[in-house]
Amino acid sequence: MARLFRMPEVAAGTFEAVLATWSVAENSPITATQPIATVETDKAAVDIDAGADATVLKVLVDEGATVPVGAPIAVLAEPGEVVHDLDALLRRLGASPAPAPPGRPEPAAPPAAAVLSSPARPDAPATRIFASPLARKIAAKAGLDIGEITASGPGGRIIRRDVDAAIARRGAPPARDIAAAPATPAPTVAAGPAAPLPTAPDEGRTLPPSRMRRAIAARLTHSKQSVPHFYLRGVCRVGKLLALRQELNASGPVRISVNDLVIKATARAHIAVPELNVCWEDGGIRSFDTVDIATAVATSTGLLTPVLRSVDSLSISALSRQAQDLAKRAKEGMLRPAELEGGTLTVTNLGMFGTEEFTAIINPPQAAILAVGAARDEAIVDDGRLGVGKVMRVTLSVDHRPVDGVNAAHWMRALVSLIEDPLQILA
Repeated sequence: MARLFRMPEVAAGTFEAVLATWSVAENSPITATQPIATVETDKAAVDIDAGADATVLKVLVDEGATVPVGAPIAVLAEPGEVVHDLDALLRRLGASPAPAPPGRPEPAAPPAAAVLSSPARPDAPATRIFASPLARKIAAKAGLDIGEITASGPGGRIIRRDVDAAIARRGAPPARDIAAAPATPAPTVAAGPAAPLPTAPDEGRTLPPSRMRRAIAARLTHSKQSVPHFYLRGVCRVGKLLALRQELNASGPVRISVNDLVIKATARAHIAVPELNVCWEDGGIRSFDTVDIATAVATSTGLLTPVLRSVDSLSISALSRQAQDLAKRAKEGMLRPAELEGGTLTVTNLGMFGTEEFTAIINPPQAAILAVGAARDEAIVDDGRLGVGKVMRVTLSVDHRPVDGVNAAHWMRALVSLIEDPLQILA
């Protein structure tokens, strides 16, 4: 029997989402696991499926519409089911607005988020082009026609690598490097001696923030206003850590980064000081038996923090493989909602950009975030003798509600010890 397909809750606590693109056309059969649409939340673009074999009779919202969770977005029929009167079916399912009473004008069309059905547009293209939201955005910035790009994604879908390949073939710079050229001012002709002209201040320009940017702003503003932060700074001698990394990369099949070793060290510190493996939840302290660590990944649409699970039980090579996979899919907009949830601490590393030291804002409901700076040569003292060594600064931001300062200090001491004697990390 035909049924309404409703906007799912693609992430915990989400009340609405943007229906970015439809992955199937009307009157198309789909399988239970085939993506029916791409939904964009404040964290990622997520493919959703129908959960059962079906035929898409009608889509009820346009691409780009913001839809409340639970609102109908399509009408699905059972495989092989024949519907003779689609309009009657829509009325029976409550997916079509009732006609206005005689003598009264038709009501104004509701906003896109509330539209449950929309008439077919006569100017709509005969074929639908399936592309991820990120691919469409990059193509638009690069001035490419999305219809001329060869797709390599699942189901003939255009994804980011297809757009990057098209840009490379054209020989154009990446989309992020394309900027409008400043207007050339008209020449000024002065009659008589030149005199300084008053100049108006540059008023700049205001750009509308993306959905993700708005969400990041709201979440971190709330964190800074409602979470009582306190901070601890540590200085780590990383000569042995860098030597261990070089040895691992010389003999192992997986390339290990400094960040991988730091993430593993934070998990070991959580095992040593379990009072940090907690979060503040519903007015209480929730503790965990395994260690889940989030890692900050910069993408073209904003910062994402996918979570590595059970880091305490992963080998360093397995951790590195998972971190690389999460970072790759984060940049492609292919993370699943569950991969962005949980964790008690985030590791954010700006050392690769040369930043020596910085402080980060906690991502609730996590209890802490570790900001990692660059490793650099500095003067150090050993047994009263001055020398030069590689030093890395780390800053831990902590939520004072579930964590006391003394426990955070024990954790920082454990972390510095692990980084300075890195064989403990692999134990």
